Amino acid sequence: MSVDLLNRDPNCINSHVQCAFEDVLAEPDGVRSIDCVWRLAYASFECWKGCCYKMTTLFCGVCIASCWGCEFAYIAFNHVWSFTPGLKALEINCSYFKRYWRLMLGCCMDPCCESCSIIFSSFKRDR
Repeated sequence: MSVDLLNRDPNCINSHVQCAFEDVLAEPDGVRSIDCVWRLAYASFECWKGCCYKMTTLFCGVCIASCWGCEFAYIAFNHVWSFTPGLKALEINCSYFKRYWRLMLGCCMDPCCESCSIIFSSFKRDR
């Protein structure tokens, strides 16, 4: 499997992080800076956003990706070797108690529920 260098967020999991100059800074009608200031502010914003992002990913990206890779490997290991077998063992062990509980409820509660249904079935609703 190769890395897609063009579409780096194919599942759109970080679409909420996208921010453009217009999403952060905006001047309403009646309050305007000089055009050259607005152009320089735009250029400065885009330059520093890109530069700072590239620098932090350069210094931290590989280390953080390694940590997340280890974290998800640990999660997968726990699910494969611990959680799923433990859940299966619990399911097998609890099946006896499930049958016992169903039998006890059936013996004790079924007669009461049937008696109540016979009593309440004799009531008729007048309209």
